[in-house]
Amino acid sequence: MKTYEISASLLIEAPATVIYSIIADYHHGHPEILPKPPFDSLEVIEGGIGDGTVIRVGIKVLGKHQEFRSVIIEPEPGRVLVETNDNGYVTTFTVDPEGGAVQSFVTISTMLNGRTGVTGYLEYWFMNKFLYPVFVRELELLKTASLK
Repeated sequence: MKTYEISASLLIEAPATVIYSIIADYHHGHPEILPKPPFDSLEVIEGGIGDGTVIRVGIKVLGKHQEFRSVIIEPEPGRVLVETNDNGYVTTFTVDPEGGAVQSFVTISTMLNGRTGVTGYLEYWFMNKFLYPVFVRELELLKTASLK
């Protein structure tokens, strides 16, 4: 198995506390920043704000609806939030204050385990082509949400 990373970042004109609170709020903030499509649902199973939250997410990939369950932890509360889902993907949201704390540098990154060789390369290529634009849209939606 080989580990692959796909990520996107954006500098947003809003304090890190505002940005992080949107990401960590799975009842209101986080559903607002999920690009539709490919995401079509987010259900809070347990908790709802940051660490200890459990969610079920629906997504459509290549015309097929899939659901996965994720558990959320905050290894660095207020800065790093991690979603680990039942298909083995680990998505990390990192929010760093910039510009005298009036801006935030936000990165969304997913680590996934794939095969080695040509098959692994093709898996990574497809996942990168799929996820990178989703992350870019999610960051833009986060930017918009921070203005409200």
